[in-house]
Amino acid sequence: MNDSTAKPFYSLYRLRSRRRLNARSDRRDFHGALIRVDGGYGCMHPWPELGDPPLEKCLADLAGARRWPIVRRALRCAEFDRVARRFDRSLFEEMEVPESHATLTACDVAEVERAVEAGFRLGKLKCGKDPAAEARFLDEMAAAHPSLGWRLDFNEALDPDAAAGFLTGLAERTRSAIDFVEDPCPYSDSTWTALRRQTRVKLAVDREAAPQSRAAQVMVIKPAVDEPFLLAEAALANHQRLVVTSYMDHPVGQAFAAWEAARLGLQFPGMMAACGVQTHHLFEPDAFTELLGPWSPAFQPPPGNGLGFDDLLDELPWSPLR
Repeated sequence: MNDSTAKPFYSLYRLRSRRRLNARSDRRDFHGALIRVDGGYGCMHPWPELGDPPLEKCLADLAGARRWPIVRRALRCAEFDRVARRFDRSLFEEMEVPESHATLTACDVAEVERAVEAGFRLGKLKCGKDPAAEARFLDEMAAAHPSLGWRLDFNEALDPDAAAGFLTGLAERTRSAIDFVEDPCPYSDSTWTALRRQTRVKLAVDREAAPQSRAAQVMVIKPAVDEPFLLAEAALANHQRLVVTSYMDHPVGQAFAAWEAARLGLQFPGMMAACGVQTHHLFEPDAFTELLGPWSPAFQPPPGNGLGFDDLLDELPWSPLR
């Protein structure tokens, strides 16, 4: 029996974030579903604000055509997980997960200090809600923590002129500390080429991450919705660095992203930069987040077979898809 014929089961969950998570969303409650297919587990955590179908449509697609990338990737996760569980093996055995940046969702001095104390070398700030305040905050943090590098993620919240104005308005010390800026504005070859030339800041493409995104210097891959190997091949052809991030989703999805980051690091040596697979701290703690350990640059694989969490997954209520 395989994923194409096995009957899926699902278990609904709700995560509550400590604060808003990006410029596109004001909500703090996030609903998703873990899936179980022939003994393997996956995660569907849709972001309708970023183009995903709502959860009910994901579940309907899982029961039917399976057209949506988020559904196909959850099934792929369950397939990898199932195979490892059948051999009583952890997917993380002999795998090295790259270190992560510190995901920061607000201009919070205490949170930056906590990240520095935890050993993070890079902070990734979610930007776009109040660019003027964010620019002031970055200038202050660059002066207070000169050894900390920065990644900025705008989720395409700015237009090209605003993006250029934001970056050129930063202090030179701040701009030199920026590792890359992710999705500052909607992607186009000409716009991003001009923005890179004007600001001298590396640009990272995420939601439009595709083989034709040649004007970016970094390709961000989210295994929850992306096929990592295909995008990594495109990045290799385009001389881009790779960064794998979670979908700010359930710890099962976070573990899948971490494993895919480790796998890509083996398949594409020298291309992988620090990743973003440490995001469980963004949510109120539960039994699953506790197994991922403290917030730190190093990913702590959860105990168990496959992606881990064996006992917790066994205890969940599972319903068959109809």
